[in-house]
Amino acid sequence: MAKAMTTPKNSKAHVFAMTISFLLALPLAAILLVHPALMLDAQGNYNHSLLMLVMIGISGGFIHGVGFIPKFWLWKWLFSPYVAWPLMVLGYYIWVGN
Repeated sequence: MAKAMTTPKNSKAHVFAMTISFLLALPLAAILLVHPALMLDAQGNYNHSLLMLVMIGISGGFIHGVGFIPKFWLWKWLFSPYVAWPLMVLGYYIWVGN
């Protein structure tokens, strides 16, 4: 029982990856909350499919960034940096590229 309650020891590389996840997610979340019109496409519309993927990436960035580890394998995979980072890069491409 005590083992389940303790915080795992993180290596410096893992802490660095958590910091990167958090710092990638923070500006995207701020843009979506403060000025969502920056995510419009060239025609002035939202691409809801792409925005949904970006929001999953932001969620994964925050979940990994604060150090939460889901127990269920699907959530563990979906909110891992392997999935979240490319989705957040897609968000930066939508934001900066348009």
